[in-house]
Amino acid sequence: MTREFFGPETVARPGKPLVIAIDGPSGSGKSSVSKEVARRLKLAYLDTGAMYRALTWYCLKTGLDLQDGAAVEQASKVMPLEISTSTATEYVAVDGTDITDEIRDPLISSSVSAVATTLGARTELIRRQRQLIDQHHHRMVVEGRDITTVVAPNAEVRMLLTASEEARLRRRGIQLGGTQSKEQLAAQVTQRDAKDSTVVNFTQAADGVVTLDSSDLDFEETVETALAIVSKVIYGD
Repeated sequence: MTREFFGPETVARPGKPLVIAIDGPSGSGKSSVSKEVARRLKLAYLDTGAMYRALTWYCLKTGLDLQDGAAVEQASKVMPLEISTSTATEYVAVDGTDITDEIRDPLISSSVSAVATTLGARTELIRRQRQLIDQHHHRMVVEGRDITTVVAPNAEVRMLLTASEEARLRRRGIQLGGTQSKEQLAAQVTQRDAKDSTVVNFTQAADGVVTLDSSDLDFEETVETALAIVSKVIYGD
């Protein structure tokens, strides 16, 4: 029903705001699902996690101590960041250097929580995220960890995409092409979640946020369920 309602690629609520905020833990599939939802509804797409990874890369590149909160906060304010909001192109650059692939490096993955838990840096990146939403006239799918509660609490649709730990570890392993050991995967998924949860709650849905548990769903089923949630929230279907 949802596929027929929206069509393979449908402009939803043309001319009106439509921000779809999606939060979730590591490995829940929120990036791939969010991007596909944005593509099908012809909305802009923002991976906020890539912004934190870019800042981590920038801090390491410039030799900053990630434990120096003041220095990390200042870096977040001066970082010359470019990030694609198109579902057709994945592109992240800092000061003209394409770091799209580099920000997925295990070193970045193991270091990003130190940046993400620096409150001053979070404040600046949240400001930038809201600015991007404004620039796209509030027609965007935004995914991360605090989108439904902090970045866009008034989004037209808010959902929490979650999955069992087993499913999340398996998916992250597949995403990384089997290049990581079990211990490395655990560090990237469960340990990072534990660190990040000290500053933001992304494991329990806030009031008005719809939970989508994808543990037993494949990619297409998860996308279809997400689209059904959008349809129900907006149109009451």
